[in-house]
Amino acid sequence: MSSLILASTSKYRRELLTRLGIAFECASPAIVEVQRDDESPLDNCRRLALEKALDVAARNPKSVVIGSDQVLDLDGEALSKPGDHANAFAQLKRCQGRKLICYTALAVVAPGHASRIDVIPTTITYRNLPDAELEAYLSREKPYDAAGSVKVETSGIALLSSITSDDPTAIIGLPLIRLVDFLRELRVLGA
Repeated sequence: MSSLILASTSKYRRELLTRLGIAFECASPAIVEVQRDDESPLDNCRRLALEKALDVAARNPKSVVIGSDQVLDLDGEALSKPGDHANAFAQLKRCQGRKLICYTALAVVAPGHASRIDVIPTTITYRNLPDAELEAYLSREKPYDAAGSVKVETSGIALLSSITSDDPTAIIGLPLIRLVDFLRELRVLGA
């Protein structure tokens, strides 16, 4: 069996992949994560996931490489990682009472096989909350590395009134249900 590499330094993706009970390594992709002017959030997410996988695969040509990317779509505008408190607060204020689509793209590159790619949408609805609750959440969780400034695996779940998805792990950053499909097709999992 070829080695398996997760093209990510995200602790969330690493923790999710660990759930599958298979050995893997992590490698940092060397790509610039920006949205092109002509790209929708969905297309941006799909492209970046594939670029991450291809970049790491180029340095590890005998390995199966998993790439993933995530973006939150607010009326066609991509909301990504806020980076700091002020940007996170501004994102949360803009999302109040709104329904957004979180796209999580998955790409798997394997030697001798066509690249596999899919995007899993998750619809999330933000609650309307007072500024004091938003500030308390931001001070406690510091979700500056989370698209849309919300971490559903922590107390960020309280900021949302609903989440709808075919894969509950997609919202955290790596759609495991679809990944298992891809890995079974490549015979990395199963018979």
